[in-house]
Amino acid sequence: MHIPYAGAAPAQLALLGGEVDFNFDNLAAASANIKAGKLKALAVTTALRTPAMPDLPTVAEAGAAAGLKAFDISTWFGLFGPAGLPGDTTARLNKAFVEALGSAEVKARFATLLAEAAPTSPAQFGSFVAAELAKYEKVVKASGARAD
Repeated sequence: MHIPYAGAAPAQLALLGGEVDFNFDNLAAASANIKAGKLKALAVTTALRTPAMPDLPTVAEAGAAAGLKAFDISTWFGLFGPAGLPGDTTARLNKAFVEALGSAEVKARFATLLAEAAPTSPAQFGSFVAAELAKYEKVVKASGARAD
């Protein structure tokens, strides 16, 4: 049974309190409780294992039903600017963010959250976002979900 929560924190509290048996969460949000031994990570929802927890299997590797063998859901963050942002400004911002994501300080902070940076070019990111929208459009339509 799906039980909606207003974010990761209330969902984790419900899990820790025994209100629910399991939940899907991202490693960054769950990392502190995983590290403290309060939560047990069962599988990652991405197509590949994460270097942050290399012994943790993917959903497919964990013996998922045939329909879930291609399960690939990831949490990602991106930077967006206003429509019409000049190309040179976009390039300059992208260069600065890619450099920052490559810094030792940012990498160390991400590691504490069991997260990894995956910087791309603006064109690559645009293609990725378009693919994500197409993927989730199918999921939403198949589920019958709609905004009220």
